[in-house]
Amino acid sequence: MKSYYKTADADWYKQRLNGLMYFLFAAFSILAIRLFYLQIIEGEEYSRLSENNCIRLQSIDAPRGLIFDRNRNLLVDNRPSFDLSIIVRDAKPLEETVGKLAQYINTPQEELMKIINSKKGGASYKPVLLKSNIGRELLAAIEVHMFDLPGVVVDIRPRRYYIRNQSASHLLGYLGQISPAELKSGRYESARPGDFIGKFGIEKSYQNYLCGNRGGSQVEVNAVGQVVRVLETVNAEPGHNIYLTIDYVLQEKTENLLQGVAGAAVAMDPSTGQILALVSSPSFDQNSFITGISHEDWKALINNPMRPMENKAVQGEYPPASTYKIVTALAGLEEGVIDETTMFFCPGYYKFGDRVFRCWKRGGHGNVDVVNAIAMSCDVFFYQVGQRLGVDRLAWYAKACGLGVPTGINLDHEGSGLVPTSLWKKQKIGIPWQKGETLSVAIGQGYNLATPIQMASLTAAIGNGGMLLKPVIVKSIETVEEDIVKIFEKEQVGVIPASQKTMEIVKKGLWEVVNIRSGTGWIARVDGLDIAGKTGTAQITSRKAGDPENREEQENFIKPHAWFVAYAPAAEPKIAVAVMIEHGEHGSSAAGPVAREMIKTYLVDSELNKKQTTIGEIDPIVQNLIME
Repeated sequence: MKSYYKTADADWYKQRLNGLMYFLFAAFSILAIRLFYLQIIEGEEYSRLSENNCIRLQSIDAPRGLIFDRNRNLLVDNRPSFDLSIIVRDAKPLEETVGKLAQYINTPQEELMKIINSKKGGASYKPVLLKSNIGRELLAAIEVHMFDLPGVVVDIRPRRYYIRNQSASHLLGYLGQISPAELKSGRYESARPGDFIGKFGIEKSYQNYLCGNRGGSQVEVNAVGQVVRVLETVNAEPGHNIYLTIDYVLQEKTENLLQGVAGAAVAMDPSTGQILALVSSPSFDQNSFITGISHEDWKALINNPMRPMENKAVQGEYPPASTYKIVTALAGLEEGVIDETTMFFCPGYYKFGDRVFRCWKRGGHGNVDVVNAIAMSCDVFFYQVGQRLGVDRLAWYAKACGLGVPTGINLDHEGSGLVPTSLWKKQKIGIPWQKGETLSVAIGQGYNLATPIQMASLTAAIGNGGMLLKPVIVKSIETVEEDIVKIFEKEQVGVIPASQKTMEIVKKGLWEVVNIRSGTGWIARVDGLDIAGKTGTAQITSRKAGDPENREEQENFIKPHAWFVAYAPAAEPKIAVAVMIEHGEHGSSAAGPVAREMIKTYLVDSELNKKQTTIGEIDPIVQNLIME
């Protein structure tokens, strides 16, 4: 009996042992298969993920180069920006982490999740920018709760800052986030998604000099993505600094003079081609583009009938009006259709065929020669010069004077203007040129178009004796250590096609414009400064797209444009200016005072020029004189 029980117990233990052995074998088999899968089949992927869990590369943005005026006054700077981001793979549980973060920064959770979801498909360990430039108060709130916010990081990045708000905005330009099309273009080799690049003005034209080279750090992070230590760092190389040719005192003064009107003004050094001021009015706030301008603000800008986003100094194309008489006088004298003694009688009108062409002065100017005609801007005189020249000869001189083609200034979308010819009209409109149209062209009306920068360039060339110079806006480019990278020299692009004698006759007329009482630019004279110039009043014949629908505003928008071009001192010019005020009516009363104050500001001690001149202010001496 005892033997039986012993045998039964042995069998039971044996069965239990065999069961245990089978279980252990199965368990180890499963573990072996799993280890084989993890280490052999998925080993490379998990090795990569494991490495990323502890060692990561962090990009370091390069500080963008600074921008100064000609006197090394700082115009564009960089300031620290606290940018809030989240690393999705570290922010677990994601919904809970984002919910807490939303509370701390007082932002709807849905808004943050929308940003995160929009970046799906990207690497989960790459930071997703939630808010830029969060400010020190939000930064403090996040730092206090950082242990409750796995995967949330705050980076300090250099952020562009335009020191003088809305000043020189069309010249300096602004930054914007790089688009997918720009990334694919190949023009921005080191750029990455989310980077900010120059979109307009100097910021765009000199992007490759300003951007610098990014750096990076190799860091060790813990399980929630927080940096434990920095293993290695390659410092970013800052961009080069740019020194402009503009004089900021003159720039600011000109902006004040044009405040509240639509227009443009350009000042140039006639001996070098350097731009001393370039103003387009109204302006816009470049800083609003840094953090991303709202849809409403952008819509307000582009729908503004005064077109603040257009650089009118470079892109604006207008009939040059009587400033074009400079070209007509040069052509007439050089072609021999008139000389300095030629006299035409002006009764206030000129009959040509079955049409009557009016002079701006209803009573007429009487007998005038070319110098008188320039000084008093006699339309009748120049009608007859244009008739004798013909449109094609006149066009040749206009093009030789730099009109009808871009000046070459290094800013985007420069306008070409328009110099009409008989062939142009036949090809463009399909009908022959009419001789009567030449009369309008001869006084700067008709199909004629010019930009303020072109007229400034032409005026500078007259002042310097005939050299057409390429407008220069950058004086030099330097490293942060002030080593010279590039200097921009004077570049001659043409010569006014006129003899010294012809130039002297025309310059005498321009001097009389300002310095005799019957001159249309008498208002622009300055005691102690010898100014030569020319007024212009460009007639508007039709409404344009974007002009107001309101009747009262319509009436303002069909008023003539006002021009004034000048250089000073007349004998050896140091400054040439072109001022154009949209719908300013009269070049003398609207544009003349602006040009006068620009010249005074640049040539006379600034302490004597604190009083701001009001646009359209009329000098008492010419109060009752009907100006052009």
